[in-house]
Amino acid sequence: MRFWRRLFDREKGDKTTHPPSEYPIPTHPQMEDPLDIGQRSDIGKTRRANEDSYLTLKSVIGLEPEPIPVGILIVADGMGGHEKGKEASALATRVASGVIVREALLPLLTSLSSDFASRPVHEILTEATEAANQAVSDMASDAGTTLTSALVVGHSVYVAHVGDSRVYYLDGSGLHQITQDHSLVNRLVELGQISAREAQEHPQRNFLYRAVGQGNDLKVDTHFQHLAADSYLILCSDGLWNSVSEEEMVQTIRSSDSPQVACNRLIDMANEHGGSDNITLVLARINY
Repeated sequence: MRFWRRLFDREKGDKTTHPPSEYPIPTHPQMEDPLDIGQRSDIGKTRRANEDSYLTLKSVIGLEPEPIPVGILIVADGMGGHEKGKEASALATRVASGVIVREALLPLLTSLSSDFASRPVHEILTEATEAANQAVSDMASDAGTTLTSALVVGHSVYVAHVGDSRVYYLDGSGLHQITQDHSLVNRLVELGQISAREAQEHPQRNFLYRAVGQGNDLKVDTHFQHLAADSYLILCSDGLWNSVSEEEMVQTIRSSDSPQVACNRLIDMANEHGGSDNITLVLARINY
């Protein structure tokens, strides 16, 4: 009753009310972002334009028994020397993300269980890449781009991949490359015709035998990876992994205060090593 007396007491003339001192306003410590994402793209030191594109989208969906972090991570590298490389990478990124949102995220928002997709997730990601391939092909006959997409749902990540951008996974056991480069030099390394060191200096190291926008019959690689707590997902264009060693990646990520700080340091490092290409990096830390 004391509260109501103070609220309606006309004799005091002060109509300003305050919460009773015996009921202090609760304070809560700031919760750690479950999916902490750093992102950056840089033109590099030698290119006249940045033909890379990227997209990140994240949320936390409150399904029972506990909320589920979700995220879309995409990196695309327009093919250097090809017509409209920047437009190709940007278009592929928009089209692929639109399909993933419509076919995977919207069903998750309206579902009452974690069984959110009416068909396999890899099928949805393949459809997204094929739609991007058709859009880029329709845009210009000589346009092309890499396209690497990752859909994070809880402790799972689903990947669709074409080209030589990469996805790495970093956990307590070390750094693991979970995509394969669709490049001529990587194929020569697989066949034992050149060494990995020779591939770094090969004159055709940037030649791709598979890219979005370069043919109707496109084969899309798909991958699945379980995500442990305190692990990282790394999506990057070849401007990063061609210039920064895996050892430097691991050391920089683990010694940085946040994924964004690590992104900035790694891209600066790639530029310090020559910056011979556009450099794009999306780095996600799994905090749950």
